[in-house]
Amino acid sequence: MRINLLSSFAAGMLLTTAICSAVYFTADTPKASSKTVKVEPSGAEMKSKLEKKGFVVQTKEEYDKTVADAVATSSEQTEPAEKESTSKPVTKVIINVSEGMTSITVGRMLVQAGIVEDAFAFSKDIEKKGLMNKLRPGVFTVDSSMSYDQVVSTIFR
Repeated sequence: MRINLLSSFAAGMLLTTAICSAVYFTADTPKASSKTVKVEPSGAEMKSKLEKKGFVVQTKEEYDKTVADAVATSSEQTEPAEKESTSKPVTKVIINVSEGMTSITVGRMLVQAGIVEDAFAFSKDIEKKGLMNKLRPGVFTVDSSMSYDQVVSTIFR
């Protein structure tokens, strides 16, 4: 009985598929046809849309001219700055070392003042020179005209 039930189900599926296929392929319904037409906007339309969105649109020649003008202007401005850089102002800093401060803290103060470039490197150099225990509380004056070793010897006695 089971084989008969399964055979009936399979025959029904086959008959349904055949009827649906016949209707699909023989029906006179108009087939939807689509044609893709690629429409490209003109150069003026593209430029207009870009400018509306906040872009600056230039031709290659306009861009090259803008770059050349900027280079010429920057070279004119840097020449006087180079002449002025020969007389660098001296920065004088008062370092107040209190009890419990470390070389890294002093290094951060010197970085903030523009005397030293890297606080961590300053601290490592103090450790390398064996001056960690030479830091005493007090007020010390250093300036940017001093050499690195002069700054270290002023603060670490």
